[in-house]
Amino acid sequence: MPASKSDNKVSDIAPDNEPGFGIYVHWPFCQAKCPYCDFNSHVVAHIDQPRWARALAGELARYRELTGPREVTSIFFGGGTPSLMTPETVGTVMETIARLWHVPQGVEATLEANPTSVEAENFRGYRAAGINRLSLGVQSLDDEQLKFLGRLHSAQEAMAAIALAREIFPRLSFDLIYARPGQTPQSWTTELREALSHAADHLSLYQLTIEEGTAFERLYEKGAFRLPDEEAAAALYALTADICAEKGMAAYEVSNYAVPGAECAHNLVYWRYGDYVGVGPGAHGRLSLNGKRIATTARRMPGDWIEAVEETGDGTQGTEEVSPSGQGDEMVLMGLRLEEGVSLARYEALTGRALPEERLARLEAQHLIGREQRGNDTRLIATPEGRMVLDALLGELLA
Repeated sequence: MPASKSDNKVSDIAPDNEPGFGIYVHWPFCQAKCPYCDFNSHVVAHIDQPRWARALAGELARYRELTGPREVTSIFFGGGTPSLMTPETVGTVMETIARLWHVPQGVEATLEANPTSVEAENFRGYRAAGINRLSLGVQSLDDEQLKFLGRLHSAQEAMAAIALAREIFPRLSFDLIYARPGQTPQSWTTELREALSHAADHLSLYQLTIEEGTAFERLYEKGAFRLPDEEAAAALYALTADICAEKGMAAYEVSNYAVPGAECAHNLVYWRYGDYVGVGPGAHGRLSLNGKRIATTARRMPGDWIEAVEETGDGTQGTEEVSPSGQGDEMVLMGLRLEEGVSLARYEALTGRALPEERLARLEAQHLIGREQRGNDTRLIATPEGRMVLDALLGELLA
């Protein structure tokens, strides 16, 4: 799919009442495993790129048989480190998607990248293959903190990659991790303001969390470092939203900030509980098929996945029908992350029941949720206070 002169923003192609249909491609390989990361990523010495391109194309074709003809609203290459893919591999996947489904001109196509100089050389090739939005894993603008986070690039390399990406891609986002050990409001303010001076239209700003099975979990349990306490982390979260708002970037989702119209269309498919195909090792999907909601999970290990695709034509580990109540829970779990919240009418349509009024009233009295009328629709919204304790809020709401 060639580069398009028309690169629509999300407001043009994924309105609130149409959750959309996305394609997610998981590339499971990395140059090194970051100590905080619990994603399905693996370090290998050699990757047979043509072989992987064929396997991904084959899985996409199998899913096309299930979904039938549909209009794609977003494409996302995640990982792992998708910028370890050659532009030719990306081009094969993009061309396959365009052949199998209807892909309107300018649909958002995102690729995650690391800002090392070697990978940056491929940026023009990705753009020519049809990628129109780059998501850079910068994580910090401080060299010492980058070492702590296990990153292989320097702050200078990150700045160079951001500058190059802004020249080549119509849209750019990059990630930062905050609430790091010893981080103060003053140091984070300085770093975030510097990041905003280089940002385009979107930033993903994540608090550092300790994930199960990671190197950081083992170090944290040994007392090798400490994270800011709950109160300090909440203060950093509020500070983040305030500073981004000054630059016109709204917190449209708990960890994501964008100028109006530049929200990530693909992630909105997830948060608005749309349908999406997931291909590649460990990828998940959600599809509406024959009046049912089907959850798909691919084999996790790269070798197992690609051998299964080549030998049987199917890399799926399993499929499961999501019950009506499960659909409602999933929709609320995802949708309350969004500033726009979730439609109570859609919840009732999915589940055949309303959320308990007593529970809603109690959480409203605690100023954790609110209800807003938008046209004929009542939406359930997590307040700023509620978003700071979202996991606990969801536990109360969906108990």
